[in-house]
Amino acid sequence: MRISVALAGNPNVGKSVIFNNLTGGHQHVGNWPGKTVEKKEGYFEHKGHRVYVVDLPGTYSLTAYSPEELIARSYLIEERPDVVVDIVDASNLERNLYLTLQLIELGVDLILDLNKIDLAESAGIAIDCERLSSILGVPVVETVAPKRVGMEELKDLIVELAVSKVARVEVKG
Repeated sequence: MRISVALAGNPNVGKSVIFNNLTGGHQHVGNWPGKTVEKKEGYFEHKGHRVYVVDLPGTYSLTAYSPEELIARSYLIEERPDVVVDIVDASNLERNLYLTLQLIELGVDLILDLNKIDLAESAGIAIDCERLSSILGVPVVETVAPKRVGMEELKDLIVELAVSKVARVEVKG
């Protein structure tokens, strides 16, 4: 099964490190059509599935005022990736959740990635992932991108969510 994934998130949350961890040497960098904003694409293999990953430009919202916001919003609406991974800085959760809520409102199949969970914990911030998942209605994974912590769990969730999406579509059809 071919799975498409978009990585979304605010600037400086570790999206590029996670993209590199997921795709390794299987990546291509170019520009979005007609824009000078960088476009990173790659893929990885996991549990018999080829997963294509697009690293969307860092953005604080989907209001479509800046080129980055316009690109991210257009990609999500027009391309409809199977899964969107919203990477947030767990040590600054409040600022990052605005984009999360917009992604939920957009109706994408979302995974919330609490990156920099080590920094949050060292700052005395405790996040109840199960409760957060229940409140938002999306799966939550903890990662520490520079140390590659949580990458297998993230890959598992991506594949599980994409496969369950296909099953939901087949049941409706």
